[in-house]
Amino acid sequence: MQELIRNFSIIAHIDHGKSTLADRLIQECGAVTNREMSTQMMDTMDIEQERGITIKAQSVRLDYVKNGQTYILNLIDTPGHVDFSYEVSRSLASSEGALLIVDASQGVEAQTIANVYIALDNDLEMIPVLNKIDLPAADPDRVKDEIEHTIGLDCTDALEVSAKSGIGITELLDAIIDRIPAPSGDENAPTKALIYDSWFDSYLGALALVRVYDGEIKKGQEVLVMGTQKKHEVLTLNYPHPIKPVATKSIKAGEIGIVSLGLKTVGDIQVGDTITCLKNPTAEPIGGFEEAKAFVFAGIYPIETDKFEDLRDALDKLRLNDSSISYEPETSAALGFGFRVGFLGMLHMEVIKERLEREFNLDLIATAPTVTYKVILNDGSEIELQNPSELPPTNKMDKILEPYVKATILTPNEYLGNVITLVNDKRGIQEKMDYLSPERVLLEYAIPMNEIVMDFYDKLKSVTKGYASFDYDPVGYREGDLVKLDIRVAGEVVDALSIIVPNSKALSKGREFVKQMKELVPRQLFEVAIQASIGNKVISRETVKSMGKNVTAKCYGGDITRKRKLLEKQKAGKKRMKSIGKVQLPQEAFMTVLKID
Repeated sequence: MQELIRNFSIIAHIDHGKSTLADRLIQECGAVTNREMSTQMMDTMDIEQERGITIKAQSVRLDYVKNGQTYILNLIDTPGHVDFSYEVSRSLASSEGALLIVDASQGVEAQTIANVYIALDNDLEMIPVLNKIDLPAADPDRVKDEIEHTIGLDCTDALEVSAKSGIGITELLDAIIDRIPAPSGDENAPTKALIYDSWFDSYLGALALVRVYDGEIKKGQEVLVMGTQKKHEVLTLNYPHPIKPVATKSIKAGEIGIVSLGLKTVGDIQVGDTITCLKNPTAEPIGGFEEAKAFVFAGIYPIETDKFEDLRDALDKLRLNDSSISYEPETSAALGFGFRVGFLGMLHMEVIKERLEREFNLDLIATAPTVTYKVILNDGSEIELQNPSELPPTNKMDKILEPYVKATILTPNEYLGNVITLVNDKRGIQEKMDYLSPERVLLEYAIPMNEIVMDFYDKLKSVTKGYASFDYDPVGYREGDLVKLDIRVAGEVVDALSIIVPNSKALSKGREFVKQMKELVPRQLFEVAIQASIGNKVISRETVKSMGKNVTAKCYGGDITRKRKLLEKQKAGKKRMKSIGKVQLPQEAFMTVLKID
C-alpha cells in the first residue's frame, strides 16, 4: 500500500503559479468535474480569493492512474509570501518531496531561495519545475542557469510546464511518481501521527489534519495526545478532498487525513503535537517541529469596550486555525481593554485583523506594530518588552538591544542604486553583494527589525517598480541608540501612540508625527496642543485651533458693546475649558505612525 503513496508540497515565490498548478493537478487527476472546477480551488478563504494570495496551506488527496496502477498523491499547497513561511515549514515536515516552481519569465526570487533551504533541511527530494513557459518573455535556459548558480540544484531534467494552458502536466505527474520516494513507515509499530494543521468547525469542534508515520488510526480507537497527555476517542476520519471530505474507517502509515476527536476546547489540540494509541503508546513524540516566533507585535482593541470577551473567543478560535499568532491581555488608558498580539509580519497582521472583523463580526482598532526589545538595566538584569509604553525611565537603563534580521534582496541591476539608498536610510549594514547574472544582483544586509515592520516592503517595491524581491531571517540582538517618543494630546501622554525610534531620527519623526496628528484630531471648543516629547523634553508642537460657538447669533443689531461683552465672556470660559478638556481621538490617529516617513 505505502509504495503507491506520494506525499509532496508545492513551494515557490509569491505569484509564480502554485495555486494554478494545484488546480491543474486536481483537474488532471479527475478529482472534480469540469462543472465543479473553479480557479484557486484550494484557496478557500474570501481574503485569499480577493487578494489572489495563499494564506493557509491546504491539503488534498488525489488518485492518479499510471500503467494501470492507481497511485495516491497527497498534495500540500503552500503560501509564498514571506509572512507565511511558517506554514511552509509545517507542510514540508509532512512530505517526502517538493515541487520547486519558478516563473520562466521572472527567474529565482528571494522567497524561492528561503523555501528551498527549509526543504533541504527536511531532506526532501526536489523537482525543479519551470512554469509559465508559454509567456512571450519566458527564457527557460536562463532560469535553469540561475537555479543552478543560486541554489545549486541540478536542472538537466527540470520540467517545463504551463499551469494555465495545461502544457506538460501529465509529464509532471509521471515525474512525481518516478522521482519522489514513497513514505517509509512501519505499519505494525505503535501509532505515531503528527498534527500539522487544525481548524474549528461549528458542528464537529476542533479538527486535526494529521500525517501518520507509523501504525494506523481507526475510527472508535482510543488515542493519546502526547503534548497534553489527554485521552480521546476518534469519532470520525476523513480524507481531504477539494469539494467535500471523504469518510474512511482508518488512516494508515504514510497517509494524511482529518481526525475528529469531538474537542470543544481549542487548547486540547496543538499543531506539532503527536497522536499515539492509548493501549500501546509510542515512546518518543515526533521531533523536528519548530514553534513559530512572532516578529511584529500590535495592540488590538474592540471599538465597543463590552466586546472584549467576544474578541478573546475569536482569537482562541483563530489560533486553532493559525497557530502562529500569540496574544496576551493588555490595557491602555486611551483604548481600554484589549490584547497585545504577536504576528509573523505586516501582511500577517493585516490578514488576521481582517479575518477577526469579517469572520467574527467585530470592529477593531490596531495600534502601530512594534518588535521585541531587550533592555539591560543598571543592576545588570535584563527585561524583554514589546510595548514601548513599558520602557523604564532613562536613568534606570544601561542599554537597549534591538532585534536584527538578515535581509536577502534580489533586484535588477538598474535599480541597485535606489535599493542601496533605501537600505542605508533604514540603518542597514551590507554583508554580501553577488551578481547572479549581468542583469540581476543579490544583496544581503543586516537591518534592524524595527525598520522593516512598517513600510519597507512597499518602498522596496516602489523604488524598483515591483521587480525586487525580499526575504528575511532573524539573526539576534544588537545594541542600538534608541529613545522613546511620546505623543501628548492636550498635555496627556497617549500610551497607544508611543514608539521607540533611533535617537538620530527622533526630531524629524516627532515633527512629522505631530503634523499628521494635527490633520486628524477633530477641532474642539478649546485649543488643543499636540506635542512630541522625549521624556519630559518637548521636541515638537502643533496646535489645533479652537472651533468658536457663535455666541453673538442672538444679537440682532444694537450697540457693539453687547457683542463684545458676549465674546469676552466666551474667551474667559475657553481659558477655563483648556484645563478640563478631554479630546476623543479618531481611529485613524492610531495608524498615523504607519505613515511617518
